[in-house]
Amino acid sequence: MFDEDRYFRAGDRFVIVRLHGIDVALTVCEDLWQDGGPFSVAAAAGVGLVVNINGSPYERDKDDQRLELATRRAVEAGAPIAYVNMVGGQDELVYDGDSLVVAADGSLIARAPQYDETLLVTDLDLPAAAATVTGPIRGMTVERTVISQRVLPPWTAQPPTIAERLSAEAEVWAALVTGTRDYAGKNGFTSVVLGLSGGIDSAVVATVACDALGADAVHVVGMPSRHSSAHSLSDAEDLATRRNLNWRVIPIAPMVDAYESALHLDGLAAENLQSRVRGTLLMALSNAEGHLVLTTGNKSELATGYSTLYGDSAGGFAPIKDVPKTLVWQLARWRNTLAEKQGERPPIPQSSIDKPPSAELAPGQLDSDSLPPYDVLDAVLADYIDRDLGRSALLARGHDPDVVERVIRLVDLAEYKRRQYPPGPKISLKAFGRDRRLPITNRWRETV
Repeated sequence: MFDEDRYFRAGDRFVIVRLHGIDVALTVCEDLWQDGGPFSVAAAAGVGLVVNINGSPYERDKDDQRLELATRRAVEAGAPIAYVNMVGGQDELVYDGDSLVVAADGSLIARAPQYDETLLVTDLDLPAAAATVTGPIRGMTVERTVISQRVLPPWTAQPPTIAERLSAEAEVWAALVTGTRDYAGKNGFTSVVLGLSGGIDSAVVATVACDALGADAVHVVGMPSRHSSAHSLSDAEDLATRRNLNWRVIPIAPMVDAYESALHLDGLAAENLQSRVRGTLLMALSNAEGHLVLTTGNKSELATGYSTLYGDSAGGFAPIKDVPKTLVWQLARWRNTLAEKQGERPPIPQSSIDKPPSAELAPGQLDSDSLPPYDVLDAVLADYIDRDLGRSALLARGHDPDVVERVIRLVDLAEYKRRQYPPGPKISLKAFGRDRRLPITNRWRETV
């Protein structure tokens, strides 16, 4: 139930602008999410139109939620609503546009494209302003500004436009491209560099970067070690050739050998050393040539700590930081299909999509040696992270008890790594760093 005393504060103002004899109410972003409030005041004030100005960041499936909210508020206000949203990236947030106009009965009249700055012109037949209401309404001070009382002459209305919605994969891809392009450009970078391993993650990041900045601005580096398979380097070069990226190969074996001769490392320490040499190399190229380093880790790896500090986690921006591994594969297949429909060569080699994922830091190493299968892992992560379900609720959802206990432990222990990870575009309900932050020093853990 709407609590008027909690929502309205002393001195709150309801702003109405009288324009060409029409009363237009001005509301801001979060007003749309509150039952009652300004929209009930709009109905009492008899306004002809409500404008809702937004900086509403993208999340998967959020466009349907926006339309539902605008529909409810239009009916509540008894007036059409023009929902206006911005476009572009700001650090981890991506604004996807998707502005819309709904009628007083809640029906959709017009809708702008996603991720495209555009002028959406919509003709509306609005009622003339009634007599001025005096005094507060529901505790709010009504503040009217008259800009023009002159009524516009009638004209032939143009048909409204409703832009076609992007597919689920297309809107995520557009979010990653927009976030990468704007982060680089707004922070003064004209080029990016990343390690290209021949695997699916770096292939997707390189393709996103190319779509965002153009091939000339993307520098990719093959950094083979003694454990790298032959197809890793050939697949990486294949992708670079398909998109005409700036490609170079810098073997890291001599650098790793120099470290090992001084430190005599083995086991996990030796494996991580390879990753850290690659991270150091990319940061050196960044310093020398002015590129922004892109990290290539995905949300599944970030969640479970399956990354190396100062190695593959080193960089300035992480385009797929909030993308689960299973979605990475889905996006790769979608992007290749899109290229084929456009008569272009698919950018991502099929072998990069099909091969079992591996960090290649040890002979025959596979991700499945350390993690549950990604389809199983991502299902648990979605419930534990995005939906905030505890152990009992996860078990009630039918997840395997052993997997649940293992995943909970990995996620909770990896918080210190996530604190040191670069920013990346938010696409989910709960993105690490921005929406989900746990204490690092913490004696309590989810019951296992």
